[in-house]
Amino acid sequence: MTDTMIVLDFGSQTSQLICRRVREAQVYCELFPWDAPAKSVMELHPAGFILSGGPASVYDQSAPIVPAYVLESGRPILGICYGMQALAMALQGRVASSTAREFGLAQVETRVANPLLPDGVYTVWMSHGDRLEEMPPGFQVLASSPHSPIAAMGCPEKQFYGVQFHPEVHHTPCGGEILRRFVVDVCGAKPDWTPESIITRAVRRIHTQVGSEPVLAAVSGGVDSSVAAALVRRAIGDQLSAVFVDHGLLRKGERGQVQAALGSSLITVDAVDTFLSALKGVTEPETKRRIIGETFIRVFEREATRLGSPHFLVQGTIYPDVVESDAPDRSKGHRIKTHHNVGGLPSDMKFELVEPLRYLFKDEVRLVGEALGLPGEMVWRQPFPGPGLAVRCLGEVTPARLEKLREADAIFIEELTRAGYLKPHRTDDPGRIAQAFAALLPVQSVGVMGDQRTYQEAIVLRAVTTDDFMTADWARLPDDLLALVSNRIVNEVEGVNRVVYDITTKPPATIEWE
Repeated sequence: MTDTMIVLDFGSQTSQLICRRVREAQVYCELFPWDAPAKSVMELHPAGFILSGGPASVYDQSAPIVPAYVLESGRPILGICYGMQALAMALQGRVASSTAREFGLAQVETRVANPLLPDGVYTVWMSHGDRLEEMPPGFQVLASSPHSPIAAMGCPEKQFYGVQFHPEVHHTPCGGEILRRFVVDVCGAKPDWTPESIITRAVRRIHTQVGSEPVLAAVSGGVDSSVAAALVRRAIGDQLSAVFVDHGLLRKGERGQVQAALGSSLITVDAVDTFLSALKGVTEPETKRRIIGETFIRVFEREATRLGSPHFLVQGTIYPDVVESDAPDRSKGHRIKTHHNVGGLPSDMKFELVEPLRYLFKDEVRLVGEALGLPGEMVWRQPFPGPGLAVRCLGEVTPARLEKLREADAIFIEELTRAGYLKPHRTDDPGRIAQAFAALLPVQSVGVMGDQRTYQEAIVLRAVTTDDFMTADWARLPDDLLALVSNRIVNEVEGVNRVVYDITTKPPATIEWE
């Protein structure tokens, strides 16, 4: 049985990163709201608990608290930022507002040798306005910073620890090692969360869920839906029917690429008119997503009737979809945007969903795809959102605007590929572009072409580097490459007279514009 770590979410936007860092140490980890029922958490037999950060102050009347069952479980506990303060308060420590707040990089120094922290002075990421003034009985100071005399605390006897900084973010270079020490050395969890173990676990769950029933798979040719379908096919073989819906929101040439990649067994449904009619006049992005989610289901329901009415539908939902949509079973964060396959599904849907990737990060999905033997060009291709170009065509989605966007996007991707920035295979290059696209803005600006005034729409280019798609940085592309792309777009795409480049990280932005 795979050992499991539990992260209790107190509302931090980086709670999911704690899970990812733990899984990088090859230990399985799940995220629960801090007030999740004890039975739901404890039935996973956790090896230990990690308490996330959060926006509240522990001395507020309605502040989240450490559940009693966690303290009484006998398992090791690590509190991070708010989690450390909540742990201290629960054990008769004292927390107060600090006049010297810490937001950003700080230097901490280890005070005593301990199993959690490296020795010496090192850089960490702080983000707090309160600080621990008095430790609970039995605890000792493990590390200090200039503004946090108790930057880390520990009680080796109980195996309770706390750090005021955030080891989950990349700004804390030794953070991954700190989390590995806690889950492996302190909790004793076995580092056996590998692609092969993920596949074995998923196949077992799929068998249990669907039995001998027929199953329908929604595939787009993208990484997530392809890996999900391959996993289900590994589990149940010919019980699976794969269906590709052309909704008219695809990139240039994509329908042919998907059909070529997935072979003759793929069932293709032409639903272009259905989707574009449903989106007519709609400009609000959340409404777009809900319409697309519901229309997908209705199309699949019609197709299911033709195929003998299978009860189960496979979706390539992954963990970032769940987190950003604020799915209540695994998050205390704010909803960022509704993903069509999470919050956009109709309440009267006739299918039971099969989502074997629901709690996997993008990098884990790719590794599973490799282990399943999928082609590298499919596993390592850049993501494409389920709602397609509808969420890159800001404003109303019309055939003319979609065509404009397709052409601009194709030019951008063509030049990035030619310059070697988009590689359809695994690479450890830290500057590799993980996702790139064009978006069409519902903004017109004055220009001049052929000595004549123009008043046309603008294209924004977006290219990012990222490992997990939960955080991302904008790609530093050469000026001459951007100039070439811009020149081609304004000369080759009718109705566009301005091109801009997005230089915003995630956060504060998301990768997509809608």
